[in-house]
Amino acid sequence: MGYGSRVTRRAAEIRLDALLRTACDVIVERGLANTRTADVAQAAGVSQALVFYHFATKDRLLEQAFAYAVEQDLARLDAVVRSSAAPLAKLKKILRLYTPSGRSTSWSLWIDGWSESLRTPELEKVCRRLDLRWRQDLAAVITAGVEDGTFECADPAGAAWRINAVMDGLAVQLAVHHRVITRRQFADWIRLVTARELGLVPADLD
Repeated sequence: MGYGSRVTRRAAEIRLDALLRTACDVIVERGLANTRTADVAQAAGVSQALVFYHFATKDRLLEQAFAYAVEQDLARLDAVVRSSAAPLAKLKKILRLYTPSGRSTSWSLWIDGWSESLRTPELEKVCRRLDLRWRQDLAAVITAGVEDGTFECADPAGAAWRINAVMDGLAVQLAVHHRVITRRQFADWIRLVTARELGLVPADLD
């Protein structure tokens, strides 16, 4: 492949990345069901024809945008799991990553994705992959902590599911229902539940 072809390919990759990021922003604002290719094109400052060049259909655009957002979240999770930090430090970082912050943009996207997954098999596969990775990686961190004596837990996989289930439920309340609970309450309750699962006290997770 010549230099000119590599440059052209790289430019196309950058444009595709920008379109996917823009599509995620539009989906957060309008919702998966109400997002049109024209909305993404307008927000990105490109023609609708270019959007269809990269994505043959609207459904394909939405699926790839959602998958792109998932990969961004998993990249942040991977950075924590692959680090040389001790299990307790990794656990604290994972809990912080999961907590909705600011306008809870990513959680708006996940909640919408879960809802649409009831009707769209491809979205369900992407959601399932994200959910399972969080649980698997959390279970791996818990297992490492049990092995080095930091945690006391007879069932790391079950503990990971229970902790994630509580985080999911509270995050939905925090992201959807304004002022029903606060981020401080979310963090306090998650520390309490996690501490009970792992033989810690909540202060250990500050």
